[in-house]
Amino acid sequence: MPLRVGLIGCGNISDIYLINAGLFRDYDFVACADLKDEAAQRQAAKYGLQKRSIAEVLAARDIDIILNLTIPEAHAGVSMAAVEAGKHVYSEKPLATRLADGIRLTDVARARGVRLGTAPDTVLGAAIQDARRRIDGGEIGKPLIGTAAVMGHGMEAWHPNPEFFFKPGAGPVFDMGPYYLSALVTLLGPVASVVALSQSGFEERVVTTEGSPFNGQHIKVETPTSIQALLAFKSGAHIAFMASWDVWAHGQLPLELHGTVGSMRVPDPNWFGGDVSLAIGREPWQAHATSGNRFGEANWPKDTPRVANYRGLGLADMARGIVDKRPHRANGEIGLHVLAIMEGILAAATQNRAVAIEQGCERPEALSDVEARTLLA
Repeated sequence: MPLRVGLIGCGNISDIYLINAGLFRDYDFVACADLKDEAAQRQAAKYGLQKRSIAEVLAARDIDIILNLTIPEAHAGVSMAAVEAGKHVYSEKPLATRLADGIRLTDVARARGVRLGTAPDTVLGAAIQDARRRIDGGEIGKPLIGTAAVMGHGMEAWHPNPEFFFKPGAGPVFDMGPYYLSALVTLLGPVASVVALSQSGFEERVVTTEGSPFNGQHIKVETPTSIQALLAFKSGAHIAFMASWDVWAHGQLPLELHGTVGSMRVPDPNWFGGDVSLAIGREPWQAHATSGNRFGEANWPKDTPRVANYRGLGLADMARGIVDKRPHRANGEIGLHVLAIMEGILAAATQNRAVAIEQGCERPEALSDVEARTLLA
């Protein structure tokens, strides 16, 4: 019998989770809730769910898992209320916006015997899993150095309500960093220490999103919008991580890794698919498509698919892990480690010092294409 899911947070990201739910066999959505009653009503009507209050969803006996899609600043509080109610929780990234909150949350979940999962689950997609298999198989040798870059000019030109992106607990590191840092941890293992520099290119942003009720609003920038960090991994690899919303155009690749035998290019970890390219020795780059693997085929946007977007895969793996009594992969330990890295980056940048990452993690089991197919309905 599928596990029953209650959704809290009915904003933009909830659509893809609700659309993809039919792909997976081990969970079904029952109800949804939001602080904005009209948002919950809209998603309930659109996807055939019960609209309930947040308190009702947390207390419901017919709900096993809370899917927490609230704004980042609310993640820790909503997840804590859920685990204290005896519910398993899967949360959008980040796990929390402060490391101390993340530590308390994981401690309480462990004490209550409930599962804690967190996005991104893009690391379970075909591209990152193929890259991991090749690294673990020694195809580029021992990874030595590399770069990870997420750059653009912020959300104020396209998001309907972008204000929270420029507040503490957001910015490019906390908003987009989890995709890149989780991918690097999946590929290379945990980070040992970081050093960093930061700045904000603009004191305020102006919302220009067409059709937004906030169009023309000025947003005060309260968190760094450009970060350059050097990550030292326990494996010995050193990766330069750049995250900026002050960039108009660039030619940086999302992820490039260089080892003792060859080099690898990994596609954008915000998505689940794409080509993994290898250059072995002095040979030219060769692209290896992952579209034939499960969770690699383009499916989004629905009418004209261009990218692989299988959000909900981590929730499906957690649900199957609960059924099979085995660990799930997009787990709270990794979310906490990534949170420690992000907080460490900001501390290193503002305090001009190296920061040791004390919250470690274990790399989860790889997700083979064969096992990935068993998660499907």
